[in-house]
Amino acid sequence: MVSADQVSVGVLVTAVPRDAVDEAVAVCGVGARRGGGKLPPHVTSYLTLGMCLFPDDDYAEVAAKVTGSLDRFGCWDAAWAPPSASGITQARKRLGRAVLGEVFERVAGQVATMSTRGAWLRGRLLLAVDGFDVDVPDTEQNAAEFGYAGTGEKRSAFPKLRVVALAECGTHAFRAAEIGGYSAGEKTLARGLLMRLRRDEVLTADRGFYSFDNWTLAAGTGADLIWRAPTGLGLPVVKVLADGTFLTVLINPRVSGGRRRAALLAAAAAGDDLDPDEAHLARVVEYDIPDRAGSGELVVVLTTILDPADARADEIAAGYNERWEEETANDQLKTHLRGPGRVLRSRLPDLVVQEMWSWLIVQYALTALIAQAAHAADVDPDRVGFARTLRLVRRSATGTADISP
Repeated sequence: MVSADQVSVGVLVTAVPRDAVDEAVAVCGVGARRGGGKLPPHVTSYLTLGMCLFPDDDYAEVAAKVTGSLDRFGCWDAAWAPPSASGITQARKRLGRAVLGEVFERVAGQVATMSTRGAWLRGRLLLAVDGFDVDVPDTEQNAAEFGYAGTGEKRSAFPKLRVVALAECGTHAFRAAEIGGYSAGEKTLARGLLMRLRRDEVLTADRGFYSFDNWTLAAGTGADLIWRAPTGLGLPVVKVLADGTFLTVLINPRVSGGRRRAALLAAAAAGDDLDPDEAHLARVVEYDIPDRAGSGELVVVLTTILDPADARADEIAAGYNERWEEETANDQLKTHLRGPGRVLRSRLPDLVVQEMWSWLIVQYALTALIAQAAHAADVDPDRVGFARTLRLVRRSATGTADISP
């Protein structure tokens, strides 16, 4: 039998192996303060992750839960005593903001398998990009780095951190993220994610992420795109396809002059290649939602999948609808894991960023666990409740139950 407290720590150590932490520490140039110290970087990393798994507990309580079983995973010396709150704070400062971001980069791999339901569109992995903001403690340093929402009497009560992330639609697992201050727009932060797409992926995105430059960057990776068109974007009809969708040309707004624009449309109609710095050929799928807000809402979706034989119009629409799965991922982190309305613990910017990476890692670990359970049971991961899984993992750490291997 495995003791209960080992299970929740095991979830973290399995998803975040010691080797990944040690490699991240080496890359970031963060070493232990002294040989034999009881809070070397790898222990501090797991403690910080534990604080996100148990946001209601203070530092000392989290340390008691986490360090009590880390030794069984080769990450703790049984002769050490659990550290104090002040010792943990100093260790977190030594760890800095970069290490756990590097850890996330190393561990947040593909979770979906070919049998994962809702994860694929014609053999290509469905991803979504979206953003959210998080309240951080109202300290002078945090305010200076992250800023507030609004101004004057409408200013937010707390400074806010902005996160834009890529998530797998089928598993809700965060795969990549960019973190910045509130003034950093989602569209701008997304650029750091778009260049990381792969040819075997399909990225879905809401209209707020569209710009010609972002489309160019994402399409240039070879990944396919299914993005909602922003209101007011001109979509000239180049060719109507057999399924009722049509081809259009997305023209760089920096291209001036009606003559040049007309030439680009003519080239597209003739089947000529377009300079991606000037224009892109895209397919437009339009459909309505009759019961949305009491009246029909026209949804206009742009895609790089030009041939209906490669994906029918209804498949494109269904693929775009999967974008809402990222909202579920955001809710898992903000509502269930962190807690609604909860302010982060960290009072210094470096520790705020460190803590945010920890939240992302813990969410990834839990969604990976859910995906494994769903695969074993041959069900959609959506049918394995995140809140219930989180309760089971937290309860296991308190020693209230024994769980078989």
